[in-house]
Amino acid sequence: MPNQPLFERKPSSGMPSSGIMIAGAAGAAIAILLMEVLSERATLPLLFVPFATSIVLVMGSPEIEAAQPRALIGGHLVATLVGLAVVKTTGPGPLAAALAVGLAMVAMHLTRTFHPPAGIDPLVVVVNGMSWSFLLVPVALGACLLAALAFVWHNVHHRGSWPERWW
Repeated sequence: MPNQPLFERKPSSGMPSSGIMIAGAAGAAIAILLMEVLSERATLPLLFVPFATSIVLVMGSPEIEAAQPRALIGGHLVATLVGLAVVKTTGPGPLAAALAVGLAMVAMHLTRTFHPPAGIDPLVVVVNGMSWSFLLVPVALGACLLAALAFVWHNVHHRGSWPERWW
């Protein structure tokens, strides 16, 4: 059997090679560390947003649609915007939180920005009564930083590998 290149998917199983798995795991660990350090140093509440799950998705399965920049950045922005609109209109509460998550899912699908980890954003917004500034910092800032890190990381170990499409 011929040797499998270190950074390619195994064609028969669709499973990533060990090189892809290790590179993705290392990239995810580095991304988590950087997000934590930035959050701590700048006193930004990056932990309020599920960037850890976005990191796992973008680093571990960079080829899927939900891991592309449009979905990563757009999904977090759209979902957070929906959450903010709902909480500012209805106030906080369990029904508002449920409505915000459901509407965010619809909005992400309609805008072709479906990013499953962003589904928690409206819940965080409604439960915590976040202000409009939450959309910019930490959401937009964090999503853009993650996209930039993913771009550098994936292209350092496998040139031209991410993203498959920007928008």
